[in-house]
Amino acid sequence: MGYVILIAGLLVWSFGHWLKRLAPGPRGAMGEAGKGLVAALALAGIVLMVLGYRWAPVDPLWTPPSGARSINNLLVLLAFYLFAASGMKTAVTRWVRHPQLWAVRLWAIAHLLVKGDLAALILFGGLFVWAQISVYLINRADPFWSVNPDVKPGKEIGAIVGTVLVVGIVGLIHGWIGPSPFG
Repeated sequence: MGYVILIAGLLVWSFGHWLKRLAPGPRGAMGEAGKGLVAALALAGIVLMVLGYRWAPVDPLWTPPSGARSINNLLVLLAFYLFAASGMKTAVTRWVRHPQLWAVRLWAIAHLLVKGDLAALILFGGLFVWAQISVYLINRADPFWSVNPDVKPGKEIGAIVGTVLVVGIVGLIHGWIGPSPFG
């Protein structure tokens, strides 16, 4: 049953995020209420994914390589930085069009490195595919990209410091509810 709930969560999450791209007319007609619907679908998707992942059996598919935890931590750090960079419009956003979606892809790859079971493949592989399709849908709807102007070094420093702090806090919480990413 866990797998079904996990897949349902991925579908609900994806539908909510893709609604604007797949049905722009109906989504636009919803106005501000549409934002609430998207937020509710995202939250429901997260809850279903978490519950489905926790309730899914551990069916091993491969053995994670030794040293994968260190690579995982570096990729997660980079993913968190890209997410912060997106919101703060730091220098990296001059070269990376979809930093948040790159963050999701790196985060998913990082977790697939350290988890070798079917539930992890469904969850993290599914979110990787969601991010890939999201980039395609966004680029199809808006093929032209305007590069952000130069940014002040303070923003970059703020994004880096914030990233390190948030990764530390998330790692601590991760250790309380699941495996510790720090060993």
